[in-house]
Amino acid sequence: MTQIIEWLNQHNISVVNAIGTLAILLLASITIPTLNRFLNQWLINLQSRLHITDKSNFIISRVITAVLWTLIVFIVLNVWGIGLGGVWAILVSVITIIGVGFIATWAMTSNFTASFFLVLWGPFHVGQTVEVLPENLKGRVVGRNLMFTTLSEDSGSVLQIPNSLFFQKIFRVSDDVPVATVNPRDLSDRAKGT
Repeated sequence: MTQIIEWLNQHNISVVNAIGTLAILLLASITIPTLNRFLNQWLINLQSRLHITDKSNFIISRVITAVLWTLIVFIVLNVWGIGLGGVWAILVSVITIIGVGFIATWAMTSNFTASFFLVLWGPFHVGQTVEVLPENLKGRVVGRNLMFTTLSEDSGSVLQIPNSLFFQKIFRVSDDVPVATVNPRDLSDRAKGT
């Protein structure tokens, strides 16, 4: 036992913190599974009255178990002198970065997917007139890429409509405008003012 205490002292580890951590983990490893069994029995009893599925019971049980273990981790960190304020700041920062990245990726992915389905289903083709309702965005389709569908308005201006918008809004397609060969580069140059 003295060798263990000497080793802990050599590595600047408090004996009280180490014993406290072991006690907390031992208590948690006994208490959490016991609580989990009681929770499962309670959920099974509620299952018929509330019409909860087995999958929902499993998810509820797992979430509560994960929350309890997370609390144990926070308690252990507190025993070692790591403040929860710093942990919360790091968690919020990481979640924010992931959220912003996910939203940006989601927007691009939704446009790529929408482009694929527009080609597959072909609700409109180059040369047809498309009107997006209720925004009254109307023009002749002159091009389409993975992100945008390019419409040319009667006034000569160019609209770049994200492909995913065609799955979120109502749009009207008509063939009343004669099909003309238009180079999309000319339209993009005109939109830039060159």
